[in-house]
Amino acid sequence: MDFFGILTLLGGLAMFLYGMQVMGDGLAKVSGGKLEQILENLTSSKLKAVLLGLGVTAVIQSSSATTVMVVGFVNSGIMKLTQAVGVIMGANIGTTVTSWILSLAGIESENFFIQLLKPSSFAPILALIGVVFLLFCKSAKKKDIGTILIGFAVLMFGMETMSGAVEPLADVPEFTGILTAFSNPVFGVLAGTILTAIIQSSSASVGILQALCMTGAVPYASALPIIMGQNIGTCVTALLSAIGAKKNAKRAAMMHLYFNLIGTIVFLCAFYLVNSFVHFPFMSEAATPVGIAVMHSTFNITATVVWLPFSDILVKLACLTIKDKKEDEIPAEDRDFMILESRFLEKPSFAMEQGKSAAKQMAEESRQALYTALGLLDDYKEEKVEAVQMIESKVDRYEDELGTYLVKLSHKDLTEKDSHSLSIMLHCIGDFERISDHAVNIMESAQELHEKNARFSDKAIKELHVLIKAVKDIVDMSYTVFTQQDVKLANAIEPLEEVVDELSQELKRRHVKRLREGSCTIEMGFILSDITTSLERIADHCSNIGVCVTQVREDLYDTHSHIDIMKNAPDDTFHNDLEQVRLKYQLP
Repeated sequence: MDFFGILTLLGGLAMFLYGMQVMGDGLAKVSGGKLEQILENLTSSKLKAVLLGLGVTAVIQSSSATTVMVVGFVNSGIMKLTQAVGVIMGANIGTTVTSWILSLAGIESENFFIQLLKPSSFAPILALIGVVFLLFCKSAKKKDIGTILIGFAVLMFGMETMSGAVEPLADVPEFTGILTAFSNPVFGVLAGTILTAIIQSSSASVGILQALCMTGAVPYASALPIIMGQNIGTCVTALLSAIGAKKNAKRAAMMHLYFNLIGTIVFLCAFYLVNSFVHFPFMSEAATPVGIAVMHSTFNITATVVWLPFSDILVKLACLTIKDKKEDEIPAEDRDFMILESRFLEKPSFAMEQGKSAAKQMAEESRQALYTALGLLDDYKEEKVEAVQMIESKVDRYEDELGTYLVKLSHKDLTEKDSHSLSIMLHCIGDFERISDHAVNIMESAQELHEKNARFSDKAIKELHVLIKAVKDIVDMSYTVFTQQDVKLANAIEPLEEVVDELSQELKRRHVKRLREGSCTIEMGFILSDITTSLERIADHCSNIGVCVTQVREDLYDTHSHIDIMKNAPDDTFHNDLEQVRLKYQLP
């Protein structure tokens, strides 16, 4: 092979690896986090976990990506080790799908329809369709499908280029001699492990081996141990992702290593022992891409079938390797934030789902703080005061950690839908945090009433309850608008916000009247004013949430003009809705 042949080989390898990356990213985008959600939620039995790991890996074309996600799940406490072990086994089987697709390159026939099955025949068609989707389709999903098709076409062109570049090596004795050395199981396993560890993809390294097989110079005696080594090398990605993780995440990565390492040792020992008596004739024959796919699948399926009944042993082995330490225990206050796992950022669609879950939890905590604080006005208890303070601190932490996580996620390649959702969350988490701050203000007002052994007049209490009911309703409404991104319901927030403002002003006016009549004190007026002001501000933040959801969905970002347009619509919809809301919340 001359200098230009080496350049062609490296170019083919680059195309192959890039195509695999592009195709995998496109597939992950199209799945929109759904596969990962299924993986997270449906691992109740060992067999189901294996099938899920197989299915997810077959779709996203990367056992490394699946295993890294599993490490993230375990690290964040979403998945248990007993669930993770089955998914890891399934991922090893799922990754063999790629080798079967690549084996189509070895098809040889004069039949027109069989020739169409060759990647060199259908890859240009897929590339053309992909380009049309990317250039002429406006739908984000069709563009992602176009990316997948182009990625697959580039992958197959890279495979063809590598095969053509290494073809002359079949006649080079030195090359054949190197391959013969790999027939030594130890050397072969090491070669496969190192190659896969470098490129961090067993699918890619198996593809490179399949390309070499097309020279006809690679015997099965050399290919078998290399494939075994490739299964060990793919563990490197998970091991690297576990660095700095909690002990269970490290254990998940170790289970992946032990599964492949012990499986390889047992498989090779058993195979070569039988071979010493039987002398398998195919060992001296030239390996084919299909043969590589068969061996790859046979090993992973056999290892899974053998290991699955004894998967608990893998868990125990990992626990013995990574022992429990007292300092590794996760404080209770940290558990809710573990879903914001940095490893998920490598799969933006799934990281988005985790961000949404955290944002929903933050919104719910904020609402709970408000409801608890309002309850103190009628039934004061110290434990409720402590609960409001604890929830408010938690919401503050959510704003900090979730905000940081979403900013990191914003730099990733997101779909249009996910970009909208991320913008809504970034805008709204500040409003939910402020709602919890106002809940603390209401709690402090209740505290002041309790300490002074004072209470509002019956008339004032009845009036305040009307305002509280309106505020609770607008908070519930904004929570639903935020979690479901319901633009239609968002339009119902603004009339209610107007009514809350009116009720607040009327409560203050009536208090001044009672003050003049001598039926109330200035001191009680200050407390009432603080409460009504907090409730009014809470309604303002709910309005912000509703406007944000509507603006992001409609690509409008001028809040004041949006509200003006809504209030001055020619069909009087807003004013009709406002009148209906006024009738619903009338002061006694």
